[in-house]
Amino acid sequence: MARTFEELVTEAETVPVAGWDFSWLAGRATEQRPSWGYQRLMGERLALASAALDVQTGGGEVLAGAPKLPPLTVATESWPPNVARATRLLHPLGTVVVADPDEPPLPFGDAAFDLVTSRHPVTVWWAEIARVLRPGGTYLSQQVGPASVFELVEYFLGPQPEEVRRARHPDDARRAATEAGLDVVDLRAESLRTEFFDVGAVIYFLRKVIWMVPGFTVDEYRERLRELHGRIEREGPFVARTTRFLIEARKPL
Repeated sequence: MARTFEELVTEAETVPVAGWDFSWLAGRATEQRPSWGYQRLMGERLALASAALDVQTGGGEVLAGAPKLPPLTVATESWPPNVARATRLLHPLGTVVVADPDEPPLPFGDAAFDLVTSRHPVTVWWAEIARVLRPGGTYLSQQVGPASVFELVEYFLGPQPEEVRRARHPDDARRAATEAGLDVVDLRAESLRTEFFDVGAVIYFLRKVIWMVPGFTVDEYRERLRELHGRIEREGPFVARTTRFLIEARKPL
């Protein structure tokens, strides 16, 4: 029997959203994955590194999934619930978790790491990444691209201006990396299919990915959510396009 709008809302509004684990959405939403396999690439780079930094680690889930970590591994995170979660997960693996406000400077000395990684950073401080990398060191990152899941964003916020839709373009990342003195050795982008099967999945997603619809609350958007619930019941999953890009850059010797 189909669950009611209120049942779905109550569940999704109260479930914890700390960390960067989206397993709660299993069976309720799907996201096509990029072809390059960031977790595998990151694991390969970590296995060869002697000192690594994972920036904006979230709850530490991605870093913890690496088969082998370098002798010195550090992670930074700014959101207190994620700092606590990452500490519990990564400390037993020998990784230090540093609470960092995600503003320059990074709390490390020059040339401290031969590898810096980051999956879905909110901001990228390219000059700081270049500073903390050793000569010959590598930055590897999978990032959210322009207008990602904007079908959902614009459902709630209405049409967005072109400068907002173009933000986070991979060409801009290449330019910023080059200006910071790094050599971009790989840059790939893909547009991927995302589906939400019920309104609870949408609520959970927007509570967790807080920059998509800033200030999102169920009370603020209850009627729009109710309309979306009806639409999904009539037409099937809400479909959006997720954009992702992979960038790898090296600091010259």
